Amino acid sequence: MTQTERPDHGQRPATPTSGYEQDSTLPSHIGEPIVQVEGVEKYFGDNHVLRGVDLEVRQREAVMIIGRSGSGKTTLLRCINFLEEPTIGAIEVDGVRVQADPLHARGRRHREQIRQIRLRAGMLFQEFNLFPHMSVLANCIEAPTRVLGRSREHAAERADYYLEVVGLAEKRDEYPSRLSGGQKQRVAIARALCMEPKVLLFDEPTSALDPELIGEVLGVMEDLAHSGTTMIVVTHEMHFAQEAADRVVFMEDGVVIEQGPPEQVLNDPRAEETSHFLRRFLDR
Repeated sequence: MTQTERPDHGQRPATPTSGYEQDSTLPSHIGEPIVQVEGVEKYFGDNHVLRGVDLEVRQREAVMIIGRSGSGKTTLLRCINFLEEPTIGAIEVDGVRVQADPLHARGRRHREQIRQIRLRAGMLFQEFNLFPHMSVLANCIEAPTRVLGRSREHAAERADYYLEVVGLAEKRDEYPSRLSGGQKQRVAIARALCMEPKVLLFDEPTSALDPELIGEVLGVMEDLAHSGTTMIVVTHEMHFAQEAADRVVFMEDGVVIEQGPPEQVLNDPRAEETSHFLRRFLDR
């Protein structure tokens, strides 16, 4: 399978982040911070879902977020992409910083900032959300031509490249109804890559798949992680996190409890909450 090329960005020494003291020397492929979440809180009425989350993600870093249902993982991901407006705090993606401002969320400037964030942060969901009346190729070139103004020829060339990356070059002219669930999710990944975002956000992308199809999607994601794609993944696939993550973040009750390299968080957690979650998860 063809892997995406790793861009050559500058690097700098690690700095401590909330709940995670990074090693003094980062892996050589990890670069500058590209996503910064600062003091983010989110309320749904009286339900306090996120409680002052701080998180920094660097270029070419694969970060896996784990935790039980209701811990705030998906809400955090949706706040980074502004599918949910944070109640308090700030989000920055690739130099575009948006301060939470629910009272003025419909203002023109705020909407434009959010549009810029979404161009930089591609989102993959549990469902595939492919256009059923369009071929695989048409699904992949729709946004680059309409949103980015790319020519159809250029968009098709990039689509063919990314379909090769996900192992579906031969399916370019098929329609979604003729694809398996795993193939649909791989097309969704290719479609997101066609927008050439700075970071990909995955919200449990295998949870809607039959067990025999999960591996093919995780294999593509692991290839992307190892080739230097910046990724934030909400997942319950612990083996995948162990193999693909540069860092694992454990959340509980809307708070980042612990974060660090996968071998530390998953095999030798420091927080009792993490240990308790992993024991319960692995004993299921």
